[in-house]
Amino acid sequence: MKITNLLTMAIGAFFLSAATNAQNTFQKEEFKQWAQTPPMGWNSWDCYGPTVEEHEVKANADYMAKELKKFGWEYVVVDIRWFVENDKAGGYNQTDPRYVIDQYGRYLPAVNRFPSAKDGQGFKPLADYIHKKGLKFGIHIMRGIPKKAVEEKMPIKGANGITADQIYSTALQCEWLRDNYTVVADKPGAQEYYNSIFELYAQWGVDFIKIDDLSRPYHEGEINLIRNAIDKCGRKIVLSTSPGETPISAAPHVSRHANMWRMVDDVWDTWPHITHLMDVAQKWYPYIAPGTWPDCDMIPLGRISIRGERGNDRMTRLTKDEQYTLITFFNIFKSPLFFGGDLPSNDAFTLSLLTNKEVVKMHNESTAVKQLFQKDGRIAVTSKNAKDGSVYLALFNISDKDSQKVSVNLSNLGISGTAEVLNMWTGEKSKLNSKEIGADLRPHASVLYQLKSKK
Repeated sequence: MKITNLLTMAIGAFFLSAATNAQNTFQKEEFKQWAQTPPMGWNSWDCYGPTVEEHEVKANADYMAKELKKFGWEYVVVDIRWFVENDKAGGYNQTDPRYVIDQYGRYLPAVNRFPSAKDGQGFKPLADYIHKKGLKFGIHIMRGIPKKAVEEKMPIKGANGITADQIYSTALQCEWLRDNYTVVADKPGAQEYYNSIFELYAQWGVDFIKIDDLSRPYHEGEINLIRNAIDKCGRKIVLSTSPGETPISAAPHVSRHANMWRMVDDVWDTWPHITHLMDVAQKWYPYIAPGTWPDCDMIPLGRISIRGERGNDRMTRLTKDEQYTLITFFNIFKSPLFFGGDLPSNDAFTLSLLTNKEVVKMHNESTAVKQLFQKDGRIAVTSKNAKDGSVYLALFNISDKDSQKVSVNLSNLGISGTAEVLNMWTGEKSKLNSKEIGADLRPHASVLYQLKSKK
C-alpha cells in the first residue's frame, strides 16, 4: 500500500512538474502573440536624429491616423536620447549632455522638448494623445544603466538598498554612445533595475520598445533581463533589438526573446545599403515567423534628415526604381515596416508606396517566404497566401549596368497550367500560358507579382 501511494505521488508530482513547465513556457512565449503580423509604424530617427520634439511626434501621429491607420500602420516611436535637454544632430558626445533622470536612475523625457512631461508625468500624456487616435506608442532606449546613476550611486527601486554602482561594468560599453554602462546580468539588483524601468514604461502606456546596442556583440544576459522585465510589467510591450548585424548563431535565442531584431546596421538612402541588406537577409529566411521577425531596419524614404545624422534635409536620394525595390523587398520578406521620413512631408508617390492594399495584404497574410535564387545580379523571392491560394513573386535586377531578364519556372512556384497574374504595383492583370514568368528589368529595378493558378 505504501509503495502504491509513493508511486501515485511520484506520478502526480511528475505531471504537476510537466504542467508547470508547460505553463511557464507558454508564459514566456506569450509575447509572440503581440506581433502576429510584422509591426508597422513610424520612427523619428531618420528625419530628426536625437532631437525630435513633441509637436513633431504629434504631427506624424496625426498624419498616420488620417492616411495610414486603415492600412495597418499603428506604431509611433520616439527614437534616441529623448532624455537629453541639449542634444544636437550630427553626432554624439559633442556636448556636455544635460540628462533628465529620476531618483532611481531612470531617464525621464526632457520637458523643454516634451512639454507634456512636466510635473513628473513622463510620456503618459503623449502616449494618451496617440492612443486616443487608435495608434500605439513606442520609445527607444540604450542597453545598460546610466553613467550618471552609477556616479551618484543612485538606489535601484525594489532592490533593498542596492545602488547603481553595484551592478555595472565598464566592459563592453557602447562604443558610439557613452551615456550608459553595461549591466552585469548576474549581479543582485540587475533584474530589479530592468524591472523598475519597465514598470515606469508600463505606467506611461508604452506599447513598443527599441533597445539599442544589443546585437553586436550579442548581449544575451541583458536580453534575458529585458525579457523577464517586460513579462513582469503587466503591459504588452513589443520588443525590438537593435542595431547591427545580429549573429546568426544567436537566432534561436533572439527568436525566443524578442519580437524583432536587426540584421544589419542602419539602412540609409544609398544603393549599397540595399544590396548589402539583401545579401545578409539570405540566412534569415528560416526565422521569419509569426511574433518574431528579422528586421530590415527603418524605411529611408520620403523627406529625411531634417535634423538627422546622415546628410542635409532632403527627399530620399533613391531613384523611383530603387524605392520600389526597397519597399518590395521589405514587404515580401515580411520585415517590420517603420517609415523613417517625416510623414506630413510625403508626396503622392511616397504615400502610394505605403498604401497599396494588395501589397499590405501580402505583408500581413503571406507564409512560406523563401529565396529561390540570388546570382549574377538576379534575385527571386516568393511566398504564398494560404487564404486565397495565391503565390507571390518578387524579381529584382540588382546589377549596376545592364538591363536583364529575370525569370522563374512556374513549376518552382507550384503552379501548372494557366495562371492569372497581377502586377501588384501597377494593377495590370494578365493571363500566363507559358512555363515561366519573368520580366526585363532595368538596373536596380524590380517587379512584384501575384499569381493564381487556373487549371
